[in-house]
Amino acid sequence: MWYSIYATDFVNSLNKRLVNRPQHLKRLYLLQDEGRLLLAGPLPAIDSDNPGPNGFSGSLIVAEFNSLDDAKKWANEDPYIQCGVYEKIEVKPFKKSLP
Repeated sequence: MWYSIYATDFVNSLNKRLVNRPQHLKRLYLLQDEGRLLLAGPLPAIDSDNPGPNGFSGSLIVAEFNSLDDAKKWANEDPYIQCGVYEKIEVKPFKKSLP
């Protein structure tokens, strides 16, 4: 089943985000290679594709896992949690309807 992972960043965590991005992306690329990643991306803190020093307010990931517990476990092992980028993560079942 698909699960949405909605993460909210700590304020002023842009430097930590940039430093730890390669480790964060590595896990996403593994999901992609396994055909289990529907979408993933950061949420700009301002209305711009390139928020510059304004940074990001969080991230959204939609990926396939065997269970809600598996999705939560995967989300809580993200490097952004470990290094203090993500303040909060919400994991919920997701039903893809469109496209």
